[in-house]
Amino acid sequence: MSRIRHTAADEPHFLVRALSAEYRDGVALAPHAHPWGQLIYSITGVMTVWTEQGTWVAPPQWAVWAPAGVSHAIRFTGRASLRTLYLRPGLARLGETSAVVPVTPLLRELVLRAVTLQFLDERDRRQAAMAELIAAELRTPPAAALALPMPRSAALRRVAECLAGAPGELGGHAELARRFGMGMRTLERGFAAETGISLGRWRRQARFLRGLRSLGEGAAVKQAALEAGYESASAFIAAFRAAFQTTPGQYFQAGPDGTAAGR
Repeated sequence: MSRIRHTAADEPHFLVRALSAEYRDGVALAPHAHPWGQLIYSITGVMTVWTEQGTWVAPPQWAVWAPAGVSHAIRFTGRASLRTLYLRPGLARLGETSAVVPVTPLLRELVLRAVTLQFLDERDRRQAAMAELIAAELRTPPAAALALPMPRSAALRRVAECLAGAPGELGGHAELARRFGMGMRTLERGFAAETGISLGRWRRQARFLRGLRSLGEGAAVKQAALEAGYESASAFIAAFRAAFQTTPGQYFQAGPDGTAAGR
C-alpha cells in the first residue's frame, strides 16, 4: 500500500512523526536536540543515551524518552534497528528529565504501526486515538535501575566520569577520595545530594550498566561480569535478575516479536 503524500499544510495537524534507521555496532550520534520529545527505541542491540543530567541504558524491550529541547547523544552497542517517534509538545506530559521506559507489547505494536504511517494526524480519528494510546503507555513508571544520574558540580562530575569508565578498578571510598583530593565524607555526601542516591549505589549502578553494554556487544556473561568489575558471574546474574526478572541468557534470546523468555 502506498503512503499518503503530505504537504506543508498538513504539518500543523501532526501529533506524532516516526522514522526508522539501521545502525552498526559502535555507531555514535553526536549531541543534538529536537523541538519535539523523542521516544528512542531499538528492537535489537543496546542503546546508551547521555545528557547533562545523566546516562540511560536501554536494552531490547526498553526505550529512552528524551524531552523536547534536551541535548542528548546516543551510542549503539550491537546492531541496532531503530524505531523512533517524535511527539508534539504537550502530548506525552513526561516532564523535563530523560528516562528509560518499558516497551509493552501494545506500545511496541503502536510504534511499529506509526513508523509505517510516518505521521499520526489529528484529523484522522484512528490515528489520533493511536497517538493518545502511545502517550498513555509512556506514562508507565520509568526504570531507575537503567539510569545513572550525574552530579552537578565539576569536581564530582570528574569523579563520576572516572568511575563510569572503570567502575570496578578504583578501590574503596577512602581511596577514591584521596585520589581526587577531597574528604571521604565530602565525597559521599556530595554524591547523595547531587544525584539522589548514595555513592555505593551509584557505583553498583555503573557496574551493572557497564555489564549490560558488554552483553549488547555479544560478550559472554562471565566476560561481561569481569569487565564490569563484579566479583563473579553469579553476582552479575543476580543483579540482572533483580532488574529484569530473568537471566541474561534468557533475556537476550528474545524472539522477533520482542518478547524475552521469562518475562
